[in-house]
Amino acid sequence: MTQNTPAEFLAAVDPPLVAILRGLVPDEAETIGQVLIGAGFRMLEVPLNRPFAVECIRRLVRIAPPDVWVGGGTMLTIDDVDHVREAGGRLMVAPNCDPGIIAHAKASGLLCAPGVATPTEAFTALRAGAHALKLFPAESIGIAGLKAFKSVLPRGTPLWPVGGVTASSLASWVDAGATGLGIGSQLFTPGMTPKDVAASAHAFVAAWRARAAR
Repeated sequence: MTQNTPAEFLAAVDPPLVAILRGLVPDEAETIGQVLIGAGFRMLEVPLNRPFAVECIRRLVRIAPPDVWVGGGTMLTIDDVDHVREAGGRLMVAPNCDPGIIAHAKASGLLCAPGVATPTEAFTALRAGAHALKLFPAESIGIAGLKAFKSVLPRGTPLWPVGGVTASSLASWVDAGATGLGIGSQLFTPGMTPKDVAASAHAFVAAWRARAAR
């Protein structure tokens, strides 16, 4: 099925794991992207607070099949949204909740996953048009905090803990209500070989599949 809108993509994406590629450089972008896509990842995020991030997004978009969406992280301004969209990106991820940026990203056709750490921020983000909520930093919010979020937010709200998630802890987050996860340094850090990234990626995908099969 063609996934033309964020809602269609969210309904179909499997696994709903976001690869956070902080510090990726253009010369490695296609190789690392192919490794992650081959392991099963369907969302690739390059944070914009490192050099050459937009060029990495552009290169990842070139190799991504239709069911893989690429985008930016640490998107803090209108210009960030516009630069990612112009590079072909379709994901807007941020560490914070800025209603104006969320609304602009949604109007631009991007899947919006802003960062929230309180229920107030969560409801503000949803009113602005967020499609999913990035619970950040997940280490501080914790399993109990995730359960509390789930108890008050509209049923079916996508909740993606980010920060400190490991393959071994993934099932616990899902048990508490996570519908997806963002994975950063546990998956990729600059200097890792493609072989190492592949091993980590397969471990996370296998952990998701094992939990989903229960």
